[in-house]
Amino acid sequence: MSILIKFIANAVALAVAVWLPAVDITLGKDDASDSSKVVTLLVVALIFGLVNLIVKPVVKFFALPLLILTLGLFTLVINALMLLLTDAIAGDSFEVHGFGSALLGGLVISIVSWAVNMVLDRD
Repeated sequence: MSILIKFIANAVALAVAVWLPAVDITLGKDDASDSSKVVTLLVVALIFGLVNLIVKPVVKFFALPLLILTLGLFTLVINALMLLLTDAIAGDSFEVHGFGSALLGGLVISIVSWAVNMVLDRD
């Protein structure tokens, strides 16, 4: 059940990041239907979840000195890099336009994902 909650939280957080105009992230083609955008969002959320599950712990391990030095703020850079990696894997269906957008998008995704997890995970 926890995996499903995390998947839903990632999908909602990615949708919020795509919806905000300040975060320059696009999902699908402009002429795509809403249902195809939802499917694309779910696929991108799955890719993003797998990247966070497999790659992020390795990157955090090797970045541990920087994480300690910056008191954890380097996590924002790691989140941005995971978002850019998701962009590279997803191809044309999901685009992050630059590192600044990835940094802001990573921040938005972290906050929204945390909030959705707090609401849905009622143990």
